[in-house]
Amino acid sequence: MRILWPRWLWLLPAIFALNSAWAVDPSWLLSQYAHTSWKTVDGALVGSPAAIAQTTDGYLWIGTTLGLVRFDGARFVPWNPPPGQRLLDSRIFSLLGSRDGSLWIGTGYSLSRWKDGQLTNYPQLSGRIEALLEDAAGTIWLGRTQATDQMGPLCQIQSLQLQCFGTDEVPFPNILQLARGNDGAIWLGGYPELCLWRPGRSRIYFRNRSGFEGFSSFKALDTGPDGSTWAAIDSPGPVLRLQHFVDGRWREQRFPDIPVRNSQVTALFVDRNNQLWIGTRERGVFRVKRDRVEHFDRTDGLSSDFVRSFYQDHEGTIWIVTSAGLDNLRDLHVATYSMRQGLAADGAGSVLASHDSGLWVLENNEIVQKLQNGRFSLFLPRPGVPGHHLSTFFEDHAGRLWFGIENGLFVDDHGEFRPILHADGTPLGIVFSITEDTAHGIWVRAGPNLDRIQDFKIQAELTSTQIRTAYILAAAPDGGIVLGLVDGELVRYRNGEMRSVASSETGNTSQIRDMTVDPDGTVWGTTVNELFALRGLKRENLTARNGLPCDGIFALVQDDAHAIWLYSKCGLIRIARSELDNWWQQPSSFIHTTLLDQADGVQPGLTSLKPQTARTADGRLWFANGRVLQSIDPAHLAENPIPPPVQVESVVADGNTHLPRQGLRLPPRTRDLEIAYTALSYVAPQKVRFRYRLEGRDAGWQEPGTRRQAFYTDLGPGRYTFHVIARNNDGVWNDTGARLSFSIAPAWYQTVWFELACALFVLVVAWALYQLRIRQIAAAMNARFDERLDERTRLAREFHDTLLQTIQGSKMVADDALDESADPARMHHALERLSVWLGQATQEGRAALHSLRVSTTQRNDLAEAFRRATESDRIPGSMSVAVSVVGVPGEMHPVVRDEICRIGYEAIRNASLHSQADRLDVELSYAQDLTLRVKDNGVGIDPLVLDTGKDGHFGLQGMRERTARIGGRLTLLSSAASGTEIKLVVPGNIIFRAPRSARWTLLARIRSFFLGTNHSSNTG
Repeated sequence: MRILWPRWLWLLPAIFALNSAWAVDPSWLLSQYAHTSWKTVDGALVGSPAAIAQTTDGYLWIGTTLGLVRFDGARFVPWNPPPGQRLLDSRIFSLLGSRDGSLWIGTGYSLSRWKDGQLTNYPQLSGRIEALLEDAAGTIWLGRTQATDQMGPLCQIQSLQLQCFGTDEVPFPNILQLARGNDGAIWLGGYPELCLWRPGRSRIYFRNRSGFEGFSSFKALDTGPDGSTWAAIDSPGPVLRLQHFVDGRWREQRFPDIPVRNSQVTALFVDRNNQLWIGTRERGVFRVKRDRVEHFDRTDGLSSDFVRSFYQDHEGTIWIVTSAGLDNLRDLHVATYSMRQGLAADGAGSVLASHDSGLWVLENNEIVQKLQNGRFSLFLPRPGVPGHHLSTFFEDHAGRLWFGIENGLFVDDHGEFRPILHADGTPLGIVFSITEDTAHGIWVRAGPNLDRIQDFKIQAELTSTQIRTAYILAAAPDGGIVLGLVDGELVRYRNGEMRSVASSETGNTSQIRDMTVDPDGTVWGTTVNELFALRGLKRENLTARNGLPCDGIFALVQDDAHAIWLYSKCGLIRIARSELDNWWQQPSSFIHTTLLDQADGVQPGLTSLKPQTARTADGRLWFANGRVLQSIDPAHLAENPIPPPVQVESVVADGNTHLPRQGLRLPPRTRDLEIAYTALSYVAPQKVRFRYRLEGRDAGWQEPGTRRQAFYTDLGPGRYTFHVIARNNDGVWNDTGARLSFSIAPAWYQTVWFELACALFVLVVAWALYQLRIRQIAAAMNARFDERLDERTRLAREFHDTLLQTIQGSKMVADDALDESADPARMHHALERLSVWLGQATQEGRAALHSLRVSTTQRNDLAEAFRRATESDRIPGSMSVAVSVVGVPGEMHPVVRDEICRIGYEAIRNASLHSQADRLDVELSYAQDLTLRVKDNGVGIDPLVLDTGKDGHFGLQGMRERTARIGGRLTLLSSAASGTEIKLVVPGNIIFRAPRSARWTLLARIRSFFLGTNHSSNTG
């Protein structure tokens, strides 16, 4: 995959080779560097490592006896070439990362080049490629041994073209090492000699052993940034003698402090600070720093004492290849001093800065050492000093040391060690804390008292409940002192007056552990959970709520920039003065801090001794944790300025691994997607942080922390771009990062055509539903119109057959009366008749309205409706009426029920008006169907009227129309001898709400028989 990060980063190897600022700090001891080891026996590497190199993309490559391994600081990944490509030999003896991004691989058989996913082999070469070198012009040089192709031991590659130099141009047949010389020359190290070679001319050294008694063979070679060259030539004798080529000639340097012979030297390396590193066969690593020699071997954690080569990467980390693994040494922000660096015991519990730029260290409560100019000297114990249990110590303005020893106070007055006693000669008691006020009075919290000492005599002695609980003292610029109590209170004492300031938080009674006072009188202090500030009588607490990374604060110290450093359980916390000032103005505000943790070398710890921190005159800050001494130089923190190169390494889709290439196309229905990425920073890989986002899916940056995989389970088809960025251990971001564009192919049902077809189908269905709805609305409206028309027709029939006829008769009566208007008796009789006719019209109108409302007032009782119809005054007094019911009424459809009611009402009314009968029977039968019979014994109906109806009358026609509307069957039988019978049958599935089975009907009839459901009524 092509790396999408700034092109200037491709020049990093050349930049780093010229700039020693990005190297390990030469002032540190080897044992103070951070060290990490990976051993083959632990499975970290496959095969024994022999070579190491870094390519411009940031990866480290390790060549082993079994193949090539790629390392990103967190994972070793065996390298496998693409299908159809392979190395000519799996044994790798040399590696080179060139400036064009290539990785040159020297094997036991030939040479290969890996770049941009392509492997190029040079099968015309043979032999073992021992050394690879790139010169200033970008030419690749290789030296080899055991060649059988007669092409010569030295070859160059320019523009991928190979050219070799034979033995007529190169003075010896086998080349073990190459190094850059001055003015384009190349150092060639062979078995018998050393040569400074240019095309066409060369100069041989050590061939005739002139000046080098017992010369045997060449061992190691390297050139430093200053252009000088170091060489190891095998020679007899127990003292190591190295050759140093400076100003055109060789100078021998002896190293009697290095207990190895020249024959045991396996590698020489000059780092970017021009410091010489020596690898040996049996004694590990030696480093020569000016006149000091340091040693680092298996007892220090080195993977093996057999060192094969050295390498310094882009960030300045030193890599050591051994026969059993791989090691690195790198800078830390915090330096550690233990017994290996000169402490008398691994128990540093208290530190104190001296006025002469030194540092006092109290160890194991009984040893006091002074660190001056990088060396430790012993101060205590010494003869004449009583006791061994020191509780605290203090240096006054005159450089005198005050000690709390066992139950008393002692002072070292320029060599004279004297006790400080009460007037009665008794000791002061256990000393908890010592300070000095502006008048150079020494204040001591000892036993239950607070004592002020002037001229080695107690001038004042105070005691109180608060004094007895004071844990620490600090001098104030106004001449007074500040006491920190075990219950969290602060007490200001000045001129005999004590003023208490409790914690600003109710219930906070944590012990005050450490204090310091600014020149303006501001008191800064710590408890287990907070940093607090006291100005005047106002106190504010700064806790994790304000942004502190953790609680568990042990001590504090200020640097030269007035920033406060907190020694806490999570590491060193730095708070800039500007952040503190802003917080004081707004105590609830959130502050920004810098945290240095274990990856930076911090080893937090709490001690019972005071002081636990100090600042020396050179600005360095010192911390004691009860075991070791630690130091940091805030003004010269060696920050890592290099943005880490970022790579996308693989894409795993539904368990299938894909190589990350731009435009990667994933199969349809991909659900589980894992994208692996990395950032190539080796100073502190565990502190590398990532951000990523998937353009096309994520609205903002995701914060995975140190996780090096992104997971997605809900991606649909489409095009995406994965963008990942990273920062190094010091917070320097590579904002360009790496990008990977890919797409997920749609399934057939996710294609645009399918979506268009679905959209078209939805539109068609919606249109069809719309049309269906329109038709339903139209049908409903037509049905309502039909119902209105039918109702109007029915009302017309009702009014025509009843009300209109009565009104017409009333008009005839009135007209008859008007013809004889002069006859009062006739007029009176006519008005009487008219009153009767109008009353009858009123009754007929009410009957019509009753027929409209009866279906809403009576739910299922048709018999009751018919019974009321027979009780009207239209029934002649001579007519006997019987209403009977067979079966049990069920739940009926109201519209159908209403039509039946109106049909029966019309039949009863016609019989009462026209039949001239003396008996009328009305029968309702509830069975599978509903049957209504209305029978009289009158004169019958004229057959012609029965068939076609009577002109101007619509009773029979209305009954037939209603029967047809409800799906019933109407039968009319009439004769002059037997009267008229009207029979209406309505199917049960139309009239009844629920189907009525035959069995249910039979049961209903049985129930009716036993319970007397059949009933009849007679009127007349």
